[in-house]
Amino acid sequence: MDLNSASNIVLQVLTQATSQDTAVLKPAEEQLKQWETQPGFYTVLLNIFTNHTLDVNVRWLAVLYFKNGIDRYWRRVAPHALSEEEKSTLRSGLIASFNEPVNQIATQISVLIAKVARLDCPRQWPELIPTLVESVKIQDDLRQHRALLTFYHVTKTLASKRLAADRKLFYDLASGIYSFTCSLWNHHADTFLQQICTKDETTMSNSLERTLLSLKVLRKLTVHGFVEPHRNIEVMEFLHAVFERLKQFLECSKSIEADNVCRDRLEKTIILLTKVLLDFLDQHPFSFTSLIQKSLEFAVSYVFTEAGEGVVFERFIVQCMNLIKMIVKNYAYKPSKNMEDSSPETLEAHKIKALFFTYPTLTEICRRLVTKYFLLTEEELTMWEEDPEGFTVEETGGDSWKYSIRPCTEVLFIDIFHEYNQTLTPVLLEMVHTLQGPTNMNDTQALLIKDAVYNAVGLAAYELFDSVDFDQWFKNQLLAELQVSHNRYKPIRRRVIWLIGQWISVKFKSDLRPMLYEAICNLLQDQDLVVRIETATTLKLTVDDFEFRTDQFLPYLESMFTLLFQLLQEVRECDTKMHILHVLSCVIERVNMQIRPYVGCLVQYLPLLWKQSEEHNMLRCAILTTLVHLVQGLGADSKNLYPFLLPVIQLSTDVSQPPHVYLLEDGLELWLVTLENSPCLTPELLRVFQNMSALLELSTENLRTCFKIINGYIFLSPSEFLQVYAAELCKSFCEILKDITTEGQVQVLKVVENVLKVNPVLGPDMFQPLLPSVFRGIINGERYPVVMSTYLGVIGRVLLQNKNFFSLLLNQMACECSQEPDQLLGHMIEMWVDRMDNITQPERRKLSALALLSLLPSDNSVIQDKFCGIINISVEGLHDVMSEDTETRTFKDCMLMSFLEEPKPTEEEEPPTEQDKRKKMLALKDPVHSVSLQQFVYEKLKAQQELLGEQAFQALMETVDTEIVTQLQDFLQGF
Repeated sequence: MDLNSASNIVLQVLTQATSQDTAVLKPAEEQLKQWETQPGFYTVLLNIFTNHTLDVNVRWLAVLYFKNGIDRYWRRVAPHALSEEEKSTLRSGLIASFNEPVNQIATQISVLIAKVARLDCPRQWPELIPTLVESVKIQDDLRQHRALLTFYHVTKTLASKRLAADRKLFYDLASGIYSFTCSLWNHHADTFLQQICTKDETTMSNSLERTLLSLKVLRKLTVHGFVEPHRNIEVMEFLHAVFERLKQFLECSKSIEADNVCRDRLEKTIILLTKVLLDFLDQHPFSFTSLIQKSLEFAVSYVFTEAGEGVVFERFIVQCMNLIKMIVKNYAYKPSKNMEDSSPETLEAHKIKALFFTYPTLTEICRRLVTKYFLLTEEELTMWEEDPEGFTVEETGGDSWKYSIRPCTEVLFIDIFHEYNQTLTPVLLEMVHTLQGPTNMNDTQALLIKDAVYNAVGLAAYELFDSVDFDQWFKNQLLAELQVSHNRYKPIRRRVIWLIGQWISVKFKSDLRPMLYEAICNLLQDQDLVVRIETATTLKLTVDDFEFRTDQFLPYLESMFTLLFQLLQEVRECDTKMHILHVLSCVIERVNMQIRPYVGCLVQYLPLLWKQSEEHNMLRCAILTTLVHLVQGLGADSKNLYPFLLPVIQLSTDVSQPPHVYLLEDGLELWLVTLENSPCLTPELLRVFQNMSALLELSTENLRTCFKIINGYIFLSPSEFLQVYAAELCKSFCEILKDITTEGQVQVLKVVENVLKVNPVLGPDMFQPLLPSVFRGIINGERYPVVMSTYLGVIGRVLLQNKNFFSLLLNQMACECSQEPDQLLGHMIEMWVDRMDNITQPERRKLSALALLSLLPSDNSVIQDKFCGIINISVEGLHDVMSEDTETRTFKDCMLMSFLEEPKPTEEEEPPTEQDKRKKMLALKDPVHSVSLQQFVYEKLKAQQELLGEQAFQALMETVDTEIVTQLQDFLQGF
């Protein structure tokens, strides 16, 4: 590309590419795409985006194309890679001047320089770092800032490289520039502190920006630039100085008004300083040992004493708490049970912690956490009144909750209580003791304190297991508190029912459950919505608990289900509806079929909720989950839901519909349980299968469920289903088997095996294209045992139940292999006998014995030659399936089934689905379960004897090992 003539053309096309008119935009984008691989194109782009007289949008686009080009064409091995000559020119041009006036473009240029540095620095670009170091010394504000910005992005990128050689290069770089970077940071920090008294916000803000950028560089160098940073004096001096800098900046924050740019940058700088400590502790815990004492003193002072009053802000408190938590929890600081096995560094750190966390300090931290940081704030109480659902979502982990102070304080409390529970348990129990009995309704502070203390007891439930008699507390006080209906007492009602939910799986007698269910029923009618939602949450925890007993719950089922449904209708927020649906699902799942009398209202409401949730895919996922449990509970009666259910399944599993991205997994689960519980195949349910072909092409993690669905149709109505879809299914399977895992192969073949079970006459013809590869796999000795086992299962079915088709297949394969059919049959039997141990399922082992025995009687010399192997497999099969009656000393085939065998499910067992019943009926017709192997062996040997005559038959039996013959005679006694 000729640069002189090309510049104007490229500029013109870039201008067109910024157009809002697609007719202009699309051709321009195509032209730019074609130029991407042209030599000189990126030099032209560099000239355009560094020309400050041009339109900003055009320059912005030029930077983006340049940046994308680095990713695609900068590496030497890339197709259409840039020439070394052009790259050298571009590197020089990128750092020729740091004077970009537009902030967004300056950031992009810094990022693309960092991208080049990642690939070329320092070997091909040794001048980059020295140039940046010199440029940040320039007095010109703009140039200094842009150079600092680039310095930061380059350092950040180089620090992220993880290969050993790259790490070594970064260590060398850090050693070389650390001293300078420290000086730079101190210079800008001191400059800002000197400017505080001027009250010039613009000057202060600019200084803070440089302070922040230089600190970002220093953070990367400190955390990632040294193998053993504690051996570097400058690194440790900087880290020890962080605490003083933090105090200075916090003090400065008093004199800067909130909600302005300067205050925002100052807070960012303070937070970044705390991140330096946190990152350093995370990466170098032993190097941090000398900082433990200072860190704890600093953090505890500002968060848990009056020192922080008026200067701390929420994010800073969170960072300080994180610092304390990381020191308390740090695995490197925990000695082994046998102290002699611990390193000196671990023992030193543990000693420092032990000296700091004295009884008075721990007591004060615990009390402050509970009585200050656990208290509901004025803002939270206002939100409770004005937006109760919003309050509930925040309390249970909404997006803003994750970044607020409350979860951080709770996690810190849990960690400290776990680490020092022997010290803190009496402290917390004393706080509980002082709150015995009812609390004055008019004393808001006392109510909030009780709420906070109960919160602490809930969070520390596992630690307090041996110290709190929760059953007595529940009966003697908590139950009474739940019955106080005054509006001002609602924080306590909510907290107590939450507290019970925390203890339900820790320590709660089963005998007390009915009392709790009674209380839950009452609270689900509470005047306060937040209390009702919290009660629903505790109900879920209760029914999910392993000590849950259905018989205790059933008397309250109707009332609870009705109240939960009313709550579901009342709430408006998507998150809350999802939550209540989840509770309903859990209840339905636990009581199963006993839910049937009470679901009418929910069944009528769900179609409306589905329609209303068109824009809320996650809520639709919750509806799908509820429908899964509903169908399982309704069993065959779920057919009445089909007018709603089947369109929902159709939409959720249609890969051409955008919502499938969210709904597919749950939609497939619903489809499967619908089939499992369907009493018959309706035309609409059959039509839904049209979605399956595209699903099989996806080959995703949902493939296993897809195969279960296919099997569900086969068991439900094999003739009707296979008549419509067999050809399409066979075609899909042939495609899948070309590129699928071993497990996938097995799943496909299991479907074929099921088809042969339900229709042994027509099944082989329907899936004929698949069978040669199965036969071939046996002959070639398939190396994966699980696949070989399935191959033998499929061919065993054909051989046993469709002799004519087996003969056709044998002749086809003999022709393909250029062998005689008998020769190929002999090879197959030989491989079958040799690989019998690959078959682990008793059903398939019996099937193999039946299939090979079905070749008898025969005067075929090949079959007689393999007679010994057939008898060996038959005796193995007899050992697998025969059980001996100790009284009569007779044997019985334990795989035989009868119509009379129908044991009733116990309370713990789920009742059989419609599909379970269908599979039972199918099994009754299956030779594996309807033919006695003992009888079959006897009849086949008898027939062989009659065919050959006594003398020839005895000669044949003499080919069998005498021990096997003896075992066979034992099994055939009485015949």
